Amino acid sequence: MSGNNLDGVLAYSAENRRYLSGFTGSAGFLVIGKESLDFVTDFRYMEQAESQCEGWNIVIHGGTPMEKLAEVIIKAGIKRLGIEEDFMTVSFSEEIKKALPGIILVPARSVFAKLRIKKDNNELTNIRKAAAIADEAFDHILGYIRPGLSEAEVALELECFMKKKGASGLSFDTIAASGIRSSLPHGIASEKIIRNGEFLTLDFGCVYNGYCSDMTRTVFIGKATERHKEIYSTVLKANIQALKGIMPGITGREADKIARDVISEAGFGEYFGHGLGHGVGLAIHEDPKLSKLGDDILEAGMVVTDEPGIYIPGFGGVRIEDLVLVTESGAEAISKSTKDLIEL
Repeated sequence: MSGNNLDGVLAYSAENRRYLSGFTGSAGFLVIGKESLDFVTDFRYMEQAESQCEGWNIVIHGGTPMEKLAEVIIKAGIKRLGIEEDFMTVSFSEEIKKALPGIILVPARSVFAKLRIKKDNNELTNIRKAAAIADEAFDHILGYIRPGLSEAEVALELECFMKKKGASGLSFDTIAASGIRSSLPHGIASEKIIRNGEFLTLDFGCVYNGYCSDMTRTVFIGKATERHKEIYSTVLKANIQALKGIMPGITGREADKIARDVISEAGFGEYFGHGLGHGVGLAIHEDPKLSKLGDDILEAGMVVTDEPGIYIPGFGGVRIEDLVLVTESGAEAISKSTKDLIEL
């Protein structure tokens, strides 16, 4: 806070609220002053907050939080208030300004992002468990997939399996895209029927103890043609080369370039339109960015994705994604599922 000339910060996104206080409920506001820690919530979460938020002063509001928030902010002597500018709505910011005339709201997303960008051992344990559940789910789904099923049926089976293994939910809506739909990078599972002679891309993950996993594997239904094999092997090479190149000291842009160069040299550059990856933690998309815009320097303890892809409209696409831990000497793939081309 002092480094950003802030008297205090207000956090109420689910991820930052949990990271800073330990609170796992769905409603509450953290007000952090120079010498105070206040958690403003409602009656529903009073007992939960008291048990989870050690060291915090619990303040209960009567249903409309602004009056209590204003009291807490005034008592803490906060004039320059750091906010989550990518989360706060315009209407809520106007409420704060009305309740606290003269308050200065200062964008502080980067403050929160820097706190969460490197994972400690406890966080890594949870991320590894979430990834292990996803690996088990992939092994299971290989025995389930067959022509005639819909993409939605496959996605549902993945979800049910992961929850039975201890996941509290999905990291995001499962992508199950087959045939020409596999050229859609975010092809959410549909009622399309899976058929022989096509790719099936599965991008999925789960949440374990609040932390996310993220993995993509592409399989082929039937016998792959040489064209399909060429595309798959190019993406696999890009994935492997990026994994070898990810290490402390390089930027997200440099990591992205490793994979992008492989795909471009093979003649598919125009079909790789997204970044190589992103950070993963309490949220499925966190800093750092591994893309053409990735200025963050990678450091040991960061967890990122390595997910190059080729997407050809009218033909299909391939993405191969690993969850990766940046280590002191390089990178470790947390995702353990095979990346060899599987023909079902």
